[in-house]
Amino acid sequence: MILERIAQMRTGGRRDAMDFCLPPAVPFIVARPPPMPACQVSYRSDSTKGQAPMATNETAESLVNVLRDTIVSLVRQDGPDLSARQFGVFLTCYLESDAQTVRGLAATLDVSKPVISRALDRLADFDLVRRKADPADRRSVLVQRTPAGTAYLKDIRGILRDASAGKTRR
Repeated sequence: MILERIAQMRTGGRRDAMDFCLPPAVPFIVARPPPMPACQVSYRSDSTKGQAPMATNETAESLVNVLRDTIVSLVRQDGPDLSARQFGVFLTCYLESDAQTVRGLAATLDVSKPVISRALDRLADFDLVRRKADPADRRSVLVQRTPAGTAYLKDIRGILRDASAGKTRR
């Protein structure tokens, strides 16, 4: 009864359109594509047509292993222990060429400004970033890089290089 009412609202009450929107036997079922075999190759999107194909399973597995080795190395070292969100904010601040603001980071990462503020508080505790009032707009807060943050990024790059080469740090 409820599904029929929803179908009526969607179709303006036209019965022929309702039958099309809601088949009586299986309402709202979404078909999943069949699983891909291990050796199947796919393209990322239409924009990559004509380019070399990517072996998705092998590449994904390799990237997951690099990510695991990198995270394990970061956990083992005597450095800052950042959450995934804090790490994302840190990398965005250091890898984007533009000056970052709290508002801009929130928009880029699609999270609220308080979430960014909490992450920046934690990063500032480790001296990885510094906040400064924007001289052009006093309502805005600029996020600045620090020497400690630059050194941390350099260390992360070394860990990633080792992990992608199959080496693990102890």
